[in-house]
Amino acid sequence: MHHSGLDKFLAQARVALGTGPVAMVFCEDETEIDTTLRHHLQCGFRCVLAFMPPHFPLARDVAARVHRIDYTLASDGAVPRAVKAVNEAGPGLWMFWCYNAEYLFYPFCETRSITEMLGFHAEERRNAMLAYVIDLYAGDLQRFPDAVSLDEAFIDRSGYYALARPDPSNHNHPKDRQLDFFGGLRWRYEEHIPAPRRKIDRVALFRAKPGLTLRDDHSFNDEEYNTYACPWHNNLTAVLASFRTAKALKRNPGSTFDIPTFRWHNSVAFEWHSRQLMDLGLMEPGQWF
Repeated sequence: MHHSGLDKFLAQARVALGTGPVAMVFCEDETEIDTTLRHHLQCGFRCVLAFMPPHFPLARDVAARVHRIDYTLASDGAVPRAVKAVNEAGPGLWMFWCYNAEYLFYPFCETRSITEMLGFHAEERRNAMLAYVIDLYAGDLQRFPDAVSLDEAFIDRSGYYALARPDPSNHNHPKDRQLDFFGGLRWRYEEHIPAPRRKIDRVALFRAKPGLTLRDDHSFNDEEYNTYACPWHNNLTAVLASFRTAKALKRNPGSTFDIPTFRWHNSVAFEWHSRQLMDLGLMEPGQWF
């Protein structure tokens, strides 16, 4: 279904959102829009919202299964505003958000639906799930100058680390069960990345509730939503396999000529399977076996 704007969608959001879970995909450009939407439909999201300018093309089979919302991401705060609006329209529903050319992976996603996973997560009294943005990049930039190739995608197998997240309201003591995570292309090419954008952690899955607000650093105004685990044991985490950073580094005139290749000695071919991500320690199955 095609909606001419966010307000038009919100007028019938209660019916469209249903019982969730809901996926929100924000399309910054035309790269891999169709594959992104198909991937999240296959994950089992019952409602998929595609935010994109009206001139972006969309495959017919995808258009029949998603809610296309005319929306521009050019203005500051466009994504947080949309997330907040949909959050207010569907209190209590599980929601997910990402950009185009980003693909959600969670433990055992090949055989278990997103609804099953979120059901277990909710039973552990968790209302949000931390995700790590793991950079994808084409192995051959001569053949794929935009750094995007689904068939020949690579990831970094190591080079990830975490630092304590200081709390300015508490003399900069570390926040409870919160860390800032770094790695991937944002770490290797940090001279081209503004400091506030170098983190790779994102609260990508959350249960909607009144007053919830997404902040510019991809965290929420409810601090418990930003924790990686409950106080008792490790919880599930997820991965967003993302071409977004590689695309930006190759499109930016200030960085593209400094990067003949993204591959290094810690590059491995991406297998498009949750097992690889768990084996590399990039996401946590918690108590879900």
